[in-house]
Amino acid sequence: MNKTKHALFSYSFIFPSALLTLVLGIYPIAWAFRYMFYDYKGFGTARFTGLANFSRILKDTQFWDSVVNTFVYAGGKLLITIPLALLLAAILNRGLRGRQLLRGIFFMPTVISTAVMAVVFFTIFNSYNGILNQFLIRSGLSDSGVDWLGPKYAMLTVILVAAWGAVGNYMLLFLAGLQNIPEDVYEASSLDGAGKIQQFRYITLPMLGPVMQMVIMLAIITALKGYESIMVLTEGGPVGKTEVMFLYLYKLFFPVGGGSAAVQVQEFGYGSAVAFVSAVIVGMISLIYFYASRRMNQTD
Repeated sequence: MNKTKHALFSYSFIFPSALLTLVLGIYPIAWAFRYMFYDYKGFGTARFTGLANFSRILKDTQFWDSVVNTFVYAGGKLLITIPLALLLAAILNRGLRGRQLLRGIFFMPTVISTAVMAVVFFTIFNSYNGILNQFLIRSGLSDSGVDWLGPKYAMLTVILVAAWGAVGNYMLLFLAGLQNIPEDVYEASSLDGAGKIQQFRYITLPMLGPVMQMVIMLAIITALKGYESIMVLTEGGPVGKTEVMFLYLYKLFFPVGGGSAAVQVQEFGYGSAVAFVSAVIVGMISLIYFYASRRMNQTD
């Protein structure tokens, strides 16, 4: 086979994936980038409006409320998920009986569809006839139950559901990192009189640093972009209390009830501008974390 035939044969393997990337990845981005500067409802003629969509974003209180909600949601999810995943990984890394089964149980939420998971939790947290409220009332712990999806507890509920779905995934990453730490390091520290807490503080955490940085980066990006379970549980409600940035964006392209009452019609042009600004916000947070973690490594 000459060089030309060899090259064509090689490109024939790349072509299908390159075509899919072009059609499903690059073209939609180019399409959205163009319509950022148009007033376009998804039908009829698109009208060029220049930077009007970006000017509207600056005055859009619903969008900025959703940005604040996103940070609350992401911060709460990270505060629960990362320590819990690390604790579970540290426990399951030891010679615990049935640890393989426990690893499977903790990882199972990761493979369940987010929509299915949210529907299951809706039956648990439903304020009127949910399983949790029935338990509280029958056990005498509450007279009338708790409005888990109401204004007071809705954000906490969606954070707990999101943390439950994510902790297994990060637990496995921590577990892989822990298993790469040589056992003789712990044995040497034991001979020097180090206890379990000291070993965790001075051996496990430093040697787990690269994995920790990767997990936190993934967790930040995933939390900032997450909205699926919120859409099923609350649709962004009540009165926008749980409407995060990408759920608001979703409603601009596919209007649904709940959350922001003002989002009633498709707004492809404005939605494209919101998508761009949202992507910039996520990118900036990621870069800030990347820069901070890099400075910490240099300091160490």
